[in-house]
This record gives sequence, C-alpha cells and structure tokens, in this order.
Amino acid sequence: MNPTFDLIIIGAGPAGTAASVYAARKQLKTLLIAKEWGGQSIVSEDIQNWIGTPHIHGAKLAESFKTHVMEYKGETLSVIEGESVTGISGTDGNFTLTTDKNTYTSKTILIATGSSRKKLDVPGAHEYENKGITYCASCDGPLFGGMDVVVVGGGNAGFESAAQLLAYCKSVTLLSRSEPRADAITVEKLKARPNFTLVVNATPKEIKGSTFVESITYTKTDTNEDITLPVSAVFVEIGPIPATSFAEGVVDMTELKTIKIDPRTQETSVQGIWAAGDCTDVLYHQNNIAAGDAVRALEDIYLHIHA
Repeated sequence: MNPTFDLIIIGAGPAGTAASVYAARKQLKTLLIAKEWGGQSIVSEDIQNWIGTPHIHGAKLAESFKTHVMEYKGETLSVIEGESVTGISGTDGNFTLTTDKNTYTSKTILIATGSSRKKLDVPGAHEYENKGITYCASCDGPLFGGMDVVVVGGGNAGFESAAQLLAYCKSVTLLSRSEPRADAITVEKLKARPNFTLVVNATPKEIKGSTFVESITYTKTDTNEDITLPVSAVFVEIGPIPATSFAEGVVDMTELKTIKIDPRTQETSVQGIWAAGDCTDVLYHQNNIAAGDAVRALEDIYLHIHA
C-alpha cells in the first residue's frame, strides 16, 4: 500500500509551523500533527526577539502560528489537533506513525516536538510562574531592567542566561548546587563583572512575594545556613526535557535524549527522518533558530522526495 502522505510533521511550535508553510507552498502532501500550538514561548508575557515583531504575547504568537498554517490547509496540507504521537516504525519511503488515536503512513517524517523546561520544585515556584519566575532570559530579561535578579543553574545555560541579563539588570546572582559545570572561560568572565555574584553549594528552598516575586531563600549546603535574597525575578536554567520519548530506539539520541542531526541538512541517523528545533542536539535553542532549522530540513526533504 502506498503511503498516504509525502511528509508528516510532528509538532506545532515555530519549527513545525514553519515547515508546514514551506511544505504546503512546495505542494508536498503533508500532515501536521499539532498536539498544541506555540511551543514553550506560549507562557511568555512579552516576547521581544521574534524577528519582525518587537512585542508579542506568547499566546498571540501561538495564535499567529496557527493562523498562518491554516491559510494553507486544504488539498496538500492536512492538520490534526490534539493527538499525541506514541511511535514510529518503517523505513525511508514507507513510515508508519501511531498516535493515541490513529495510525498514519508517510514517505518522510520531520520531528519538531520541542522540549519543556525542568521546573523549580520548591514552595512558591508554581504560584509565581510568569509572575517573576521565568524559564527564558532572552525572552523575559528586558522586563526586569534595572532590577536585582537570580539565575538558578550552574551549567552553560545558566551562565549564558546570566550574561544576557547583565545587559539589563542592576545585579545578577547565580545559584549553583555545586562547583559550576559551565565552561571555565565563561565562568571567569562573569565573575569579573562587578554586578555579578556566584554562589556555590546553594540549593533553592522557597520563593516568596505578593503579586510578583520579592525574594528567594536558598540553603548553603556546606554550612546548612538559610539565606534570603530580595529579588524581582528568578530565571531557572536547570535543564530541558526533550519531547522525544516516542522516537527512542528509532533515531540516535544524546544522553539528554535530544535527537542527533546532521547540521547541514537536519536529517537524523535514519534516512527519511529529519528533526528540527529544541528536540535536537543543536547548540542554541531559540524560536528563530528553530524556524530556520525547520526550513533547512524542509528544503532537504523536498529534494529527497523529488531526487
């Protein structure tokens, strides 16, 4: 039996929606499986780095993604909403994709399922999410210009976020559970900044505030001392959770379960399957990067199908 689609795209964040628009314009018979629209940025109050739009709420950005895709919905582009992909099988030219409700077949697949952020699990963290607790320095940093803020996370992502925030904030304190895991040169550069403070052996204990975050209490594990720091925001960088479980054992992944891709084409270890966006092992994860990577994948998919 011939596959139903030329391409199935999994995910409707910036990567999946960008690829859908390009696929439709190239007249590939495509299915977009959109469990939800927008990706991680849907929670951001004010996104200031989506190119061409100086300010946009995350929910509005998600709405614009859906509107753009639906402009092309029709004979070549089908959209299924609310289904979760559970597995992939088959080989190049004849893949079977299963969801919690249906089964679909396709010549090729693009995985664009993104990731979620590990949440801070302390009292007050849930209550003040999007009220001073944020998971994206590049998205929300400018909202806290001239204020004292904290970054939680001692890896490269934490220090990179701190470096960005130093451009806006009065002071940045980084809490690391142990000695920093970030690149030594990055750590030293930030430690030289007068408005940056590194606190090691620091475990967050509680976040308090009124309408918005006003303080964070952390425990110094080497002295067992609790310290409360007045801050206006807490930027959490304790790692991503890639949405890739359905592809485990199918494509090669890193230890963190991000999908390994060829950076020239976005193709995975399996011929006929590509991946783009935050679910991949690319070095940087941003909306604009995800969209661009998906377009690169789509160009390669088109050539692959028609070569």
